Amino acid sequence: MAVSLATESRVPCIDYARAYLDGLHDCLNALDLDEVAEVIAYIEEAYDQGRQVLIIGNGGSAGTATHMAADLAKNILPEDHPDGARRLRALSLTDNVAWITALANDIGYEHIFSEQLKNLVQKDDLVIAISGSGRSPNIVEGMRAARDAGAKVVALLGFDGGPARDLADASVLVCTNRYGHIEDLHVVLIHLITSYLALCNAAAGRV
Repeated sequence: MAVSLATESRVPCIDYARAYLDGLHDCLNALDLDEVAEVIAYIEEAYDQGRQVLIIGNGGSAGTATHMAADLAKNILPEDHPDGARRLRALSLTDNVAWITALANDIGYEHIFSEQLKNLVQKDDLVIAISGSGRSPNIVEGMRAARDAGAKVVALLGFDGGPARDLADASVLVCTNRYGHIEDLHVVLIHLITSYLALCNAAAGRV
């Protein structure tokens, strides 16, 4: 008879699950809601002004960037929105594999976002950086390129925020060094942001 890995584990599965979720709960309760509100204000401003929202991230945060772009582009509108409803122009810069690999191969991985932004970003657009450590060279270079172009920059971060926290006009910090909890909470934040904007749209009749 096969023995499950959970049975053979030195750490009982249920105990580990409880500890993980307790840690996640602590991180959630530690979020600074003033920081959350400030980041939302920048996204609302970009939406109201018809600006682009360009999102960057690595690894799991690249997936979160794609997820956030999809939610902002689609889910702030009700299902029965009219054809002329105003859209939020959100784009993840993690999705063009050909462009990313060409830049990484020919120029250097640290430039995969900054070089895309030089093509795409305009003054007063909004760049959202998603990073666990806030120290990835390509995130830092991307944020610098955005600021050089006159764009606004916000960030979802973890650990102590790293250099990215100083480059951001506003940021939300998940105060832990556990990447799993950081990335979990970043997804919670994008759902919170999206549902809030959808609620505001419905309440104000802006669609």
